[in-house]
Amino acid sequence: MVVELGAASCQRTGMALSTRPPDTARLGLLARWTYEHRRRVLLAWVIALVGLIAVALSVGSAFSSNFSAGNSPSQQAQNLLAARFPSQAGDTADIVVQTVTPLTRPVNAFRMARLVAAVRSLPHVTSVRSPLAAGAGGQLSANRRVGFAVVQFDATAEHLPASSVERVIDVARGFSTSGFTVALGGNPISQVVTASPGSSTGIGVIVAILIMLIAFGSVVAMGLPIITALVGVGMGFGVVDAVSHILTVPNFGTELMAMIGLGVGIDYSLFVVTRYRQLLSEGRDPREATMVAMATAGRAVLLAGSTVVISLLGLFVVQQPSMDGLAVGSIAAVLLVMAGALTLLPAMLGFVGHRIDRLHLPGLTPRVPTTPRGFWWRWSQTVMRRPWTCAAVMLAVLVALAVPLLSMHLGFSDAGNDPPNLTTRQAYDALARGFGPGFNGPLLIVTSQPAGSATAMAVVHDLDRRLRSVPDVAQVSPPEFSRTGDAAVIVAYPSTGPQAAQTVSLVAHLRSRVIPAAIAGTNVRVLVGGETAASIDVSSYLAGRLPWVIALVITLGFVLLLAMFRSVAIPVTAAAMNLVSIGASYGVIVAVYQWGWLGSLLGVSRTGPIDPWIPLMMFTIVFGLSMDYEVFLLSRIREEWNQDGANERAVVAGLAGTARVITAAALIMVCVFASFLINDPLRPVNIFALGLATAVFVDDTLVRMVLVPAIMRLLGRA
Repeated sequence: MVVELGAASCQRTGMALSTRPPDTARLGLLARWTYEHRRRVLLAWVIALVGLIAVALSVGSAFSSNFSAGNSPSQQAQNLLAARFPSQAGDTADIVVQTVTPLTRPVNAFRMARLVAAVRSLPHVTSVRSPLAAGAGGQLSANRRVGFAVVQFDATAEHLPASSVERVIDVARGFSTSGFTVALGGNPISQVVTASPGSSTGIGVIVAILIMLIAFGSVVAMGLPIITALVGVGMGFGVVDAVSHILTVPNFGTELMAMIGLGVGIDYSLFVVTRYRQLLSEGRDPREATMVAMATAGRAVLLAGSTVVISLLGLFVVQQPSMDGLAVGSIAAVLLVMAGALTLLPAMLGFVGHRIDRLHLPGLTPRVPTTPRGFWWRWSQTVMRRPWTCAAVMLAVLVALAVPLLSMHLGFSDAGNDPPNLTTRQAYDALARGFGPGFNGPLLIVTSQPAGSATAMAVVHDLDRRLRSVPDVAQVSPPEFSRTGDAAVIVAYPSTGPQAAQTVSLVAHLRSRVIPAAIAGTNVRVLVGGETAASIDVSSYLAGRLPWVIALVITLGFVLLLAMFRSVAIPVTAAAMNLVSIGASYGVIVAVYQWGWLGSLLGVSRTGPIDPWIPLMMFTIVFGLSMDYEVFLLSRIREEWNQDGANERAVVAGLAGTARVITAAALIMVCVFASFLINDPLRPVNIFALGLATAVFVDDTLVRMVLVPAIMRLLGRA
């Protein structure tokens, strides 16, 4: 875990700032200014931190998990509903009631009537259809012990005031007693009912503290990267809350920001502090050591952060509001922690000076090795002796890990994955027990036809008949016509849950076969809408944009490496290696969360699809991080090769000189990501965390330490 040798290599690698003395370089000049004006810099950061947090607390947040897909069929259905059925233009929610005795018993029926009347009178509620109302037989289970009332709001979930939805929840749950249990579900409820964040951030920080205590052996040296990262992440919370009022930011946006900010923030400051301590050991005074550290390791930080930001910019190609919000939040996190490493950290080094090793732990104070011929030198020699074997074995392992990727099913997690203590999960489970899982995701079949046309009316009724004969449809409600008769709505309940692959196939079957057969030769238009259909459309849209994002990010990385190394083989190899490592991480999350492998070990209670935004976010972030390690390693190899053109010696020296710092940095990042995997209640965050942790681990061990050196050896002068 000794990181000094690796950090010192920042000065010897291509990270060096051309031939100009470090103190005349721009980062050196910036470091000198922040060092000399450290009190002002520290005060400015404190004011900015307090100000952003104060603003965030005063304006609050406006998170919205609105993953819309432009003019999709489901959106067209929603627009048609708004035009022809103004009272049904908004979203609906379900009030699910479970009783010990049949709900039709007088005492239960009386309580149900009071509940419906109380909710109906609330703001933004246009109607409430009771399970005991005439014609609502489909809302009462066969044993009459589970029923659901349908609450119709006057706006879609993203436009409803959170306070109004919370009022509905409070009033409805106020009727819950022993033997009469009330739970609420539906998109408007999910927008305001979310699991409380776990202690993932705290666990990640604690693990990083332990790793850096072992690496530095000093509480002061360990504390500086932690403080810098926490300040950046703290400001990031304020930025994300503020951005949520301007852009669409999902309710898990803060967790993603914290995960990314902590991971890269600690790593960036780690490079600078390590270089600073090494310079002090050479006899430099604190001022000069700060300037040189920022001019060398600081440049590595600037390049690394810029690479991640450039990769994240690829998300704007998706042209989807929620992805824009996630991209802005992630970019803000990276920029803030990078700014902290380049300005706040030098100021704190000015306060610390030679006391960087104060409060050191006995026996853990690291020493700079006097010879490079340690473990990593011996390992690199092994790779050089057997490059074909190493490359073949590693490729086989990576391909095996990536195999599950071929069966990846993209789809949004439904409420059945919520923590059991949430009312949304309780409502989901009650509906599934009483009616079947498909009742948690009804499909709205919306028709448009000429008003008063007997032929069109017959077509609608024929469509209703055809829907009832589809095997995967559990129940169909009778058509409800608009006041003028120019539109109708049929509610079809699938036999499978909203996130099930069978439900996706059902929607495709209805759109491609059942509906065209029913309306052939007529002027009736039919659209499939509803929350479930909208999720399917968004998943399809995001899946279609993924290749464009991959192509753009890889092109940017290719141009960056081409400009740095003046070689075509190096960027081509780097792009291929990044694709292989990311493919392996995709395969792991599919195996765990979709297939259920190791599910009990990782706390996966229910398998399901992979949320479609995850592959997009994973690719951009992992590509940026892995490119940092790629540049770090290849710069060192190239510098050695420029000395005498000896390929094998250059690869050995490059790997031995950078392995420690890459391993230490990657280990911290893996532990931070893993903390969100084991201690965060949100399934999408768990999937994302496992994907990032796996990608960084695979990239640092199998790819960067074995596969890349082996391929560099085989490429020779190319």
